[in-house]
Amino acid sequence: MSARVLPADLPASIAEAAAVLRGGGLVAFPTETVYGLGADAMNPRAVLRVFEVKARPSFDPLIVHIDRASALPRVASGIDARVEALAARFWPGPLTLVLPRVPDLPDIVTAGLDTVGVRVPAHAAARALLEAAATPVAAPSANPFGYVSPTTARHVADLLGGKVDVVLDGGPCRVGVESTILSLAQDPPVILRPGGVPREELEKALGHPLVVAGPAERPLAPGQLQKHYATRTPLRLLDGPAGEAPARGGRVGLLLLSPRAEARGYAAVEVLAPDGSLATAAANLFAALRHLDALGLDLILAEPCGESGLGHAIMDRLRRAAARA
Repeated sequence: MSARVLPADLPASIAEAAAVLRGGGLVAFPTETVYGLGADAMNPRAVLRVFEVKARPSFDPLIVHIDRASALPRVASGIDARVEALAARFWPGPLTLVLPRVPDLPDIVTAGLDTVGVRVPAHAAARALLEAAATPVAAPSANPFGYVSPTTARHVADLLGGKVDVVLDGGPCRVGVESTILSLAQDPPVILRPGGVPREELEKALGHPLVVAGPAERPLAPGQLQKHYATRTPLRLLDGPAGEAPARGGRVGLLLLSPRAEARGYAAVEVLAPDGSLATAAANLFAALRHLDALGLDLILAEPCGESGLGHAIMDRLRRAAARA
């Protein structure tokens, strides 16, 4: 069965999707980062369907989406001056804050943790949906657990089909990698997942350096498992710039940041950013990986990029994808 796909820019589509959420259904919707698979965060049965559809382990918590910062007390406590300053600077946008949870938030959302990740998405359709639904929405990426995240409605329809009640099509995602997750539930704060807000910007806002947590067997936030965001085709990170394709190893694909004349002999090549911009590369990353993964290759090689700015998030995703190989 195929998914019911509605244009996200029509008020009737938003109203229908909001009614689905209030009725305990699942809605895939666009954000500026990736497409999310949303359920009413206050309805444990609806949230359970998210875990079932994704085949997501119950120990991996979900991010709760709200339409505005003033709605934060519905799901979180411990709202101090740091929270207010970060919300004013980065919301709406690709930053998730981990805070103490409120008692009536269902345990299934937080995987039993006493904290919750919350953000206000920047995509106009996402915020319209959240406002119309009038409830916080728990939403991981709208794809099978561990696979490459979806950045178009077509990706969602191909991956999940009729398991989702409604897919809102809001076009390609602008940022293309998931939100940065910053835990304020500990002192000093810790980045649990690099993402759409670079570490340098958060350090400037907070006035001190930040540590980035490594992989965790018992995650405190999404995206902390060592193996994640992976293609079905084995992926390996190169140690440096790409050259000619290996003489042995079957059909090999190559993932590049920008065009490279000496990269010859590959069965397929995907260039993330012809303009050399890390923002372009991040926006194209998951779509490029999906395209290479669909070609029946024996191996995908990925050229590394610098780890300043959004490069940190790009390399984080590639390392986790390569961990499965």
